[in-house]
Parts: sequence; structure tokens; C-alpha cells
Amino acid sequence: MLNDKKTIRAWCMYDWANSVYSLTITSAIFPIYFQNVAVNANGGDRIQAFGFEIVNSVLYSYALSLSFLLVAVILPILSGIADYAGKKKFFLKLFMFIGSFSCLGLFFFTGENIEWGIFCSIMASVGYSGSLVFYDAFLSEIVTEDKRDIVSAKGYAYGYMGSVILLILNLVMVQMPEVFGMTDAGIASRVAFLTVGVWWIGFSLYAISKLPENVHGRKPEGHYLTNGYIELQKVWKQLKEMNGMRKFLFAFFFYNMGVQTVMYLAATFGSKELKMEASSLIMTVLLIQFVAIAGAFLFAYVSKKQGNIRSLSIQIFIWIGCCFGAYFVKSELEFFALAAVVGLVMGGIQSLSRATYSKIMPQDTVDTASFFSFYDVTYNVSIVIGTFVYGYIEQVTGSMRNSTLALASFFILGIIFLSQVKLKNASTQVADV
Repeated sequence: MLNDKKTIRAWCMYDWANSVYSLTITSAIFPIYFQNVAVNANGGDRIQAFGFEIVNSVLYSYALSLSFLLVAVILPILSGIADYAGKKKFFLKLFMFIGSFSCLGLFFFTGENIEWGIFCSIMASVGYSGSLVFYDAFLSEIVTEDKRDIVSAKGYAYGYMGSVILLILNLVMVQMPEVFGMTDAGIASRVAFLTVGVWWIGFSLYAISKLPENVHGRKPEGHYLTNGYIELQKVWKQLKEMNGMRKFLFAFFFYNMGVQTVMYLAATFGSKELKMEASSLIMTVLLIQFVAIAGAFLFAYVSKKQGNIRSLSIQIFIWIGCCFGAYFVKSELEFFALAAVVGLVMGGIQSLSRATYSKIMPQDTVDTASFFSFYDVTYNVSIVIGTFVYGYIEQVTGSMRNSTLALASFFILGIIFLSQVKLKNASTQVADV
């Protein structure tokens, strides 16, 4: 049933469940832990891994790129199967288990087994990103179009709040390990990875159990793989005829490069360029999360008044300013101020992008996962390129500051493509022009 409060709450709870991964593992504790333990015998950042000598932060950037590339390759066909067989819940649960168990595996990463740490971080990222396409696909099946902006914002707000709660608990544990019977912050960090896995599994199982199964009542016949591919082909043909959707995906591709790269590597930037302490970096991440909650609802309100495309455009201009600001930032106070602005537009641009795409989709389609697979493939490929370029520029120039200028160019390209997306009328629907 559309707009059912219990179903919407359950859908939002999956954001509450999986966002602890994106905060603790990708943004806060794990990057700092990795920088501290992935060092050579002299404590330097050039390490041996997979038979190569490489800078630890560059290796981490490349690992993230590989994880999103893997997801981009496998998701389209799986989404076709999910639509054909009515199995979105099955695949959502599958990727959830892949991601959460990989977080549990990070407990065994001590710095002496770099390859294991990289493998688990890649698989955790695959599980997290892979689950999102099936999770996002439920939005258009449980909520009417007029409520998608606010419900999408609510989902992200749940995610920010849940992840902050667990991060604060983990932060206390890392800062005062002796209180919890642990010898040092390293052990406490590894236990934090365990808590992420347990949290993700526990709340996900509750959320997924409340989501509808096979909304459209599809009854599959024949081979799942073959018919899943046919389902995907059908959606691809529709997509090729929808100029508005294509233009939006191009815009999303470029500006999302910048958004996600900032999210994944902001803590590393603060650590390497500003020599910030771990506690300061985590406080920065917390600040971003709290402000992002307000940002998600603020720009949902702006979209209601000004339309989705104009609201997104405002945010992209702010992101461009943030990138140039990062190049010149020198002190922790300046970094905190910049983080507050980033948080404001991070929450808004993520929730509104998802909601906007759900409105561009044909409203009577039963292939919601397949349509969202193109959105999420765009999402993942953009992160592959963004994190790779960021790491490559750092490797060539020796400074992450130069990498931030590349991010600004991504946002500029995004705003150029977004300016070509026209509205049908006063609503937020995108015209096929």
C-alpha cells in the first residue's frame, strides 16, 4: 500500500542500518586506522602490497575504485533478474550480508596483513553499494510521487542519526579503551568494525522483513539469467528514448564524482595535509553528519518551492566553492567551517538526486530495480573515476590539495549538463527534450 507509515519507517530503517558502514568504515575510524597501521618498517607511508610498492592512501583510493567498478559490472544483470523474478528483497539481503560480514572480517586486519584488510574493505564496499540499487528501487513502489523528496530526505536523516549514535559509542571506546577492558586504541578500532557488522545485520533484518515482496505480483517462467537480461534490454531501450533522463544521468555522473570522493577521502585529507589528530578528524565527521540532517530537509523544502533541478543547481554551486576552499584551507578551524558547509549540501544533494531520478522514471513501470541500476551504475562508475583521479593526482603531484581542484572541475561539468535538463511545467518532472 502506497504511503503506509510502517512501510516507510521500515524503508528508512535500512538507511539507519547500513549508514554505519559509510560513516565508521569509509569516513571516520577505518581510514585513520588504516593510515596508522599500513606503514613500512620505518613508519613511512610507502608500503608493499600485492607485490608492489605504493603509498598507503593511494592504495586505499584504488581499492575503493575497484570495489565500485565491480558493483557497476554486476548490478545491471542482477537488477534485471530481480525485476523479472520479483526478488528485490532477496538481493537486498544478499548484498547486506556480503557487506556486513566483510566488516566483521576487518577485525582481523592488524596492518601486517595488508591484503586481507584491502580485500575486506573492497567486499564491504561491494555489499554496501550493491544493496543500494535494490533499496532505492523500493522508493517509487511504496511512496507516491509528491512525497518522494521528503521521504528520501527522511531516509538519509535516519542514516545520519543512526550512524552518529554508533560512531559516538565507538569513539568513546577508541578514546578510552581501558574502560572497556582493551589495551589500546588499535584493538578498540577493530572492535568498532565488529559493531558495524552486527548493527548492519540486526537492523537490516528488521527493516527488510517489513518491506513488501514482489509488489507487482510477477510470476517468472524460464531461465532467470536469460530473462533478466531481456528485462534489462527492455529498460535500456526505454532509457535511450528518454532524453531528459539521459541528460540528468550525465549531470549526476559528474557532480557525484565530486560528492562521493569528498565523502570517502575527507578524513584522509585532514590527516595528511593538515596533520589533524584522529579525535579532531572524527569530530569533523560528526559535524558533517549533524549538519547533513538539516541539509536533507532544507533542500527538500527548497525543491518544493523552486523545483528539484534548481535546488540541485544551488547545491552544486556551493560544492564548487567548497572545492576551492579546500585548496586554500590551512587550519583546523577553517577545516571545521568547510566541513559544516559540506555537510549542509551533502545531505541535500544525495537525497534530492535519488528522489529526482524516481520522478523521471516512467511512473507505471514494474522494472524499478532495472531503472535504478542505471542510476546506481552511474553512481558507482563516477566514484571509480573520482577516487582514481584523486589518488592519481596525489601520486603525481605529491599533494591532495591539487586533487581538490579536479573535484571542482567535476562539479562544473555537472552543472553544465544539469542546466540542459528542462522541466515540463511547474512540477519537478523532467521533460524528454
